[in-house]
Amino acid sequence: MKQNVVQAASSPLTGIALKVISVAIFVGMSTAIKLAGQVPAGQIVFYRSFFAIFPILVFLACRGELRTAVVTKRPVGHIMRGLAGVTAMGFGFFALTQLPLPEAITLNYAQPLLVVVFSALILGENVRAYRWTAVAVGLVGVLIVSWPNLTLFTSPGGVSDKAAMGALAAIIGAGLSAIAMLLVRNLVHTERTATIVLWFSLTASVMALFSIPFGWQSLTWQQTALLVTGGFCGGIAQLFMTEAYRHAEASTVAPFEYTSLLLGIAVGYLVFGDLPTIHTLVGGIIVIAAGIFIIWREQRLGLERQAVKKASSPQ
Repeated sequence: MKQNVVQAASSPLTGIALKVISVAIFVGMSTAIKLAGQVPAGQIVFYRSFFAIFPILVFLACRGELRTAVVTKRPVGHIMRGLAGVTAMGFGFFALTQLPLPEAITLNYAQPLLVVVFSALILGENVRAYRWTAVAVGLVGVLIVSWPNLTLFTSPGGVSDKAAMGALAAIIGAGLSAIAMLLVRNLVHTERTATIVLWFSLTASVMALFSIPFGWQSLTWQQTALLVTGGFCGGIAQLFMTEAYRHAEASTVAPFEYTSLLLGIAVGYLVFGDLPTIHTLVGGIIVIAAGIFIIWREQRLGLERQAVKKASSPQ
């Protein structure tokens, strides 16, 4: 652990670069899945989870950690995390098939805001006025982004049921993803990162198979290739993201998650011909500002806790 802290302090630029690369690959994953067209969400989850395992296994083999990667004393914790994560993934992928890429990405930014909410409500963490204010402002931004898709009866021409369901699915997926993140927070106290990642990919792959009776479909070879590519991208991006946090502190790296909105806008326009709406741009800026404030606040509180702990420790 101390070794990782030293690395974090010595190479923040490396950490930032790895994070941006991981974000770009995750956007590539989303693009591949969206290009695959209308595929059942459970089927997408299976391809995303199962084919992500292969780059993870190669990485673990190179580090000599393959044999012990799945060893755990907390299988129930991993399964609970897998259930929350795979459900969140399903809702998120459904939203991706129904919404323009920039909107789907922006609505997912509700996740870190909801982590704060659930931390207070479920874990009883002490959340002060600053962070509650940031969460409230951020959720207003989410509402701005999603409002055009939710005003079915107030808009003159209305919007499609498809867009409305996509927006709702994105928000539900963000909420479930926040719960999964809380479960991960609990696991990291005793489990290695490689174990958490591999267990999630394995459990998500198995759980996705239970969606077969609800309507998997025959795929063209192009769809299969795109979904397999999405799975590999997901696994590779996860590895880059993990390595990013080994080289720099979370508060340094995390804000660069929001570069995905810029990449999403560029890819959405170049590949799908989607232009971001004013709601997406304004709401996105508000959500990003709120998220960065929360990250900054977490860093400040962490420094304060370290100072108190250092002052109270025996000399």
